[in-house]
Amino acid sequence: MAVTDTPRFVRADGPDKVTGSGRYVADLTLTGMLTAKFRYAGVAHARITKIDVTAARAIPGVFAVLTADDVPDLRYSPVVPDRHLFAKDTVRFEGEVVAAVAAINAEVAQQAADAVVFEYDELPIVDDLEAAMTDESPLVHEDWEEYAVTGDTPRDRNVATFSSISKGDVDAGMAAADLVVKQRYVADGCHALPIEPRGVVAQWEGNKVTIWTSTQVPFDARNGVCETLEMPSNRVRIIVPHLGGGFGGKCGFHFEAHIAALAKAAKRPVKIVFSREEEFLAPDRRRESMIIDLETGLMNDGSIVARRGWVAVDNGAYTADSAFFPQLAAMHVAGPYKIPNVHIDSSLVYTNHQPSGSVRAPTAPQGCWACETHTDELASAVNMDPVAFRKMNAIDTGAEGVVGQIYDEIGLQDCIDAATKAAGYGQDLPDDEAIGVAIGWWPSFPGPSGAFVRLDADGAGQIVTGAQECGTGAVMTLRQLAADELGMDPEDFEIIYQDTAVAPYDTGATGSQTLLNNGRAVVAAAEQIAEQLKAHAAEQLEAAVGDIVLANGAAHVAGSPDKSVSINELAEIASGGEMLIGKGSPVPPDYPEIPGMNCVGDQGVAAWAAPQFSCHAVRVRLDRDTGVARVLGIACAHDSGTIINEVAAHGQVEGGVLMGIGQALTEGTVYGEDGRQKNPALLEYKLQTFADAPPITTTFIQTPTTEAGPRGAKGLAEAPNVPTAAAISNALAKILGQPVRQLPMTAERIWETSTAGGNQ
Repeated sequence: MAVTDTPRFVRADGPDKVTGSGRYVADLTLTGMLTAKFRYAGVAHARITKIDVTAARAIPGVFAVLTADDVPDLRYSPVVPDRHLFAKDTVRFEGEVVAAVAAINAEVAQQAADAVVFEYDELPIVDDLEAAMTDESPLVHEDWEEYAVTGDTPRDRNVATFSSISKGDVDAGMAAADLVVKQRYVADGCHALPIEPRGVVAQWEGNKVTIWTSTQVPFDARNGVCETLEMPSNRVRIIVPHLGGGFGGKCGFHFEAHIAALAKAAKRPVKIVFSREEEFLAPDRRRESMIIDLETGLMNDGSIVARRGWVAVDNGAYTADSAFFPQLAAMHVAGPYKIPNVHIDSSLVYTNHQPSGSVRAPTAPQGCWACETHTDELASAVNMDPVAFRKMNAIDTGAEGVVGQIYDEIGLQDCIDAATKAAGYGQDLPDDEAIGVAIGWWPSFPGPSGAFVRLDADGAGQIVTGAQECGTGAVMTLRQLAADELGMDPEDFEIIYQDTAVAPYDTGATGSQTLLNNGRAVVAAAEQIAEQLKAHAAEQLEAAVGDIVLANGAAHVAGSPDKSVSINELAEIASGGEMLIGKGSPVPPDYPEIPGMNCVGDQGVAAWAAPQFSCHAVRVRLDRDTGVARVLGIACAHDSGTIINEVAAHGQVEGGVLMGIGQALTEGTVYGEDGRQKNPALLEYKLQTFADAPPITTTFIQTPTTEAGPRGAKGLAEAPNVPTAAAISNALAKILGQPVRQLPMTAERIWETSTAGGNQ
């Protein structure tokens, strides 16, 4: 039975979530538990001249008040360790934690947090990306040269990391071009904003701490606690209850160590649950703002011969997991095209904004929006249909990409055909409607992962995995893989996950890698049990092991369907001897090697393993009088390899598309002159809702990919978010006669473009 033929089944976490019986961090209560509150900087950039917690500690009901003086004095963060657990000497964005309080209840905790006295000397605010890169700019980190960076990490002043990709001779290519098109595109930052605000609970038992936290990456959170509190990993346990979404915003290490330190000092369990305003202001994972300059050389027949790009990515005040963003951004503004001469410079720039981080497909929606808006402008410059232009220039199987990588079998061209056909591209439409098209790509991230699978004496299966379930259903799909390998039903398996003390390592729900990596681990573990079952069945049926087939809940002799024994019987037989236990931790596939690839600041994301491809075609209606755009329908086509769980896959596309609509039209962080967010609330920050969702049709171009996930699967969760804004942009440009070159394309910006040239 093929995995894709597996019957639909109820998600293991589904009933709890839809009935309200599921427990999230906010629902946890421990005996004697205290409530935590943070005191935030409240200013964007200042020197700390005084912190006094005397009054806060004197308030009845307060058990602990901590500042930087109460935890190890060290800097942390991957690649560029540039921050302390609590603000030390300098605050660099408004949401930075200066002090933390644990008290008998929330009211007392807030009173104590407000009573912490601190004084500042305010410093110049760095909030302009271009200005920040000049020698005249104030420094966000005056001691940046002291940071002990990892690997090939070029940097300079406010440039936290830098990357460039090069191929061919871009100057010669531009000189040979018949025409050159150059434009600038600007994207505002925005937020992940999952429904569940983050929460953390910590409890100590002796010298060990257990932390319940709403994280997408439990092992990464554990590593952060170990590093910042200087503890061995065997003394830190991370448990994740149900997670109310994440979208990348709950990746990485956040506030677990703050609460663990408070619980240790207070000698009581401590809990914090963020308000919605805190969820906007404090986490170091928001989608980065970007400035993108693109210059492309064309021949009169429409072929692209050269591309030059310059990208500035807003790092915010600290470098979280954003060190590899410059290289990712460079790849996305180059796009999945056949371009013989390429040079793109990309910088991650410190500002006094909230730190950026891995929100769903970091840098990709903005980079794709710029690249694909530019692509329609290129097609117009040579009087070609935009779809025909893409078909001519997009990569295909065997083509060479922007860094010289030769791509194995891919389905991008088929995606273009499928999406445009489903959208009815080319049909006559009213003057206020148009269909825009965009293509996108996203890498896969092979990595280590482990899983255990076992069958009990009654034939019930259990999967123990370090993978994390953040709502995507990827972990639930592991049941299908185990069942397919053992000839059982997915409902026969229970999953134990989200606990670092129980499960083997997994990267977590990040980079669309759960099915890709942990799926391979589950299959490897199930294969070991399958061999054991076949050996027992061969003995019972007096047949050769090689003739045993596992299917439909039994072991059969090939060619003799009447000779069979049930899996339940075999499990009971095995329980008297060697237990049916398998473990899987396969070596991840290698990333492609590209001889002669010319990259500076290489963070390992230029040559893409098992890349995913997509095309979205979006029908948009525009009210010219108000600038209000309405998405009427979206046709999506995705090459994500073999689809294991089609129901979940459709859900991922639909969710990613709706998120992309928000980024295209309404979602953007607004900063004031003081460097603080002006719209940290859902009334001012305009999320898309279910009522805004248009009809969405999805076609999967299933090109099984070797050296990828199980059964030739690739990732999927981030790819649908990549081309949506770009396709909407191109539809609007057709109606307006010119593109809106700032994201989000709000009604005001659309109206300005329509009536007065706007930002053109």
